[in-house]
Amino acid sequence: MSSTATALAVIIIVLIVAAFVATIVARHRRTQELRRRFGPEYDRAVASGSGRRAGERDLRHRERRHDRLELHELDPEQRRRYADQWQRTQAHFVEEPEIATRDADALVTRVMAERGYPVTEDFDTRAQDLSVEHAETLGHYREAHEISQANERGQATTEQLRQALMHYRALFAELLGERPGGHPAPG
Repeated sequence: MSSTATALAVIIIVLIVAAFVATIVARHRRTQELRRRFGPEYDRAVASGSGRRAGERDLRHRERRHDRLELHELDPEQRRRYADQWQRTQAHFVEEPEIATRDADALVTRVMAERGYPVTEDFDTRAQDLSVEHAETLGHYREAHEISQANERGQATTEQLRQALMHYRALFAELLGERPGGHPAPG
């Protein structure tokens, strides 16, 4: 083999190795970005799919679907109106916790719709849509939904209903654009 052929073979091998390394680095970066963006939802997607690749493909699909949504923040009057409705729902809990929990679920759904989220889809699709921007509080929504389903079957305790209300409140506050402590985010 001539020195030119040997040099060419070495260059080709180096290029193949560099491409392989670049592919691994790019995948690692995409994985890290998805983990950062989706938080605990990343682990849930990977665990519920057919492995990491399928879970990450699902999360990228969620991002593309989310990008097509026409979402917007609520104006101050809308935020005030919904905050007032939440206060009434919360106050109603003492007298009728089952109804107040249903009302909290409906109120969260109305706020989602007002923000531009499609709410005619099933719960899982709504949760996936929320996961792109609200991954950290999505677990609250899932917990509240499970308790609400038990409530509909007449199987939820008052303490569980109280927990559901708190879970709904976490997502509700985020959808309203509130900072922790119930104060409006600077806008």
